Amino acid sequence: MSGQPTSRVLLSVTGINPRRWHQLLSARREVVLEPDGEADPSITYAVVWKQRPNVLSKLPNLKAIFSVGAGVDHVFHDPGLPDVPIVRVVADNLTQYMTEYVVWRVMDHHRQGALYRSQQARKVWHEPPQRPAGDISVGIMGLGTLGRASATALLSLGFRVNGWSRTDRPMDGVSTYHGEAGLVPFLNATDILVVLLPLTAATEGMIDYDLLGQLRRRNGLGGAVLINAGRGRLQRDADILRALDDGTLKEASLDVFETEPLPETSGLWSHPKVFVTPHAAATSDPDHLVGPMLDQMDAFERGEPLRDLVDREAGY
Repeated sequence: MSGQPTSRVLLSVTGINPRRWHQLLSARREVVLEPDGEADPSITYAVVWKQRPNVLSKLPNLKAIFSVGAGVDHVFHDPGLPDVPIVRVVADNLTQYMTEYVVWRVMDHHRQGALYRSQQARKVWHEPPQRPAGDISVGIMGLGTLGRASATALLSLGFRVNGWSRTDRPMDGVSTYHGEAGLVPFLNATDILVVLLPLTAATEGMIDYDLLGQLRRRNGLGGAVLINAGRGRLQRDADILRALDDGTLKEASLDVFETEPLPETSGLWSHPKVFVTPHAAATSDPDHLVGPMLDQMDAFERGEPLRDLVDREAGY
């Protein structure tokens, strides 16, 4: 280990190209893709996305783990995860991307995009009735940074907005509900359900047939709508298909799925009431995310506390 830097950053990612992340991190830090042995004392920070299991478990001087994505469930899949602070991504760029996606999909369902695309394919000239945004209630599950930004944008367009979270999260202009007791009343008051929850043991599989059946179907849209841009394992794909087929749901926009990439055999690909995107609602852009990570490392070494820390007990 002689002559080796005393402070390095481990970049451990799978499923994404590490080149740009490595390039930007290296502008201010020494970066490695593999530690020098399982107990490398030179590594003080780790930047990860679905890191290799146990790669962090015995690093004696590891100070903090930085997640590349907004979700952090991938970090907890590591059986050897050390007891050090975990920092989640909070960046204006990521928030903007998600807000754009949510507004896009809400507006497409509200303005009957699927119907117009069908009419265009059949060369049908017909104008259906259109309801004002104020007649439609959008319910957002998850009132964190992304959920609150989306709620603000939807309020500005005139929609009525409901919000549900695990604990009470009041927000001006939003009818908020929380906890188990608030879930059904929230769903009963919602026409378009937007799911932005983190994936935890408590939320896995939460978006199932029974939950979807609680949404308001007699509304200005002609049925309930689901938009999931959170995590794929929040939902049961088969339950969504069942709900679409029997009218429990009118339409769905899905950016995430139980298995990704979405298998070619999935009925969601070809379902006429489903709009599919490939987990692209809010892509982690290293050009916007690496700078804040490095700033946090520098600040931490000056004695300042880390921000945007994950609550290990809650799982996000």
